[in-house]
Amino acid sequence: MQMLMGRADATPNFAMRHFVVAPGGHTPRHSHPWEHEVYVTEGVLRTECGGESIEVFAGDALLIPGDATHQFVNESDAQARFLCMVPLESECGRDVPGS
Repeated sequence: MQMLMGRADATPNFAMRHFVVAPGGHTPRHSHPWEHEVYVTEGVLRTECGGESIEVFAGDALLIPGDATHQFVNESDAQARFLCMVPLESECGRDVPGS
């Protein structure tokens, strides 16, 4: 995870983060009370959210609602990338790698 904009940049409401998911890789399966806005910039990911699983492609945007268990899985042979926006008041808004 790379923080693109956050508290250190004096953004008023949201942090913008960049994720790279290697072939065969995935993000942790987790939930929390805040939403995510996600934009896929490269590749294909299987997104599990709230018990449903869909494929998302470069150019797709999606909302991960608060409290929904979610995960991004790269089942392809190419890397995938996505941008993720979260509220600054969330733990994920902190400017610490791996948040």
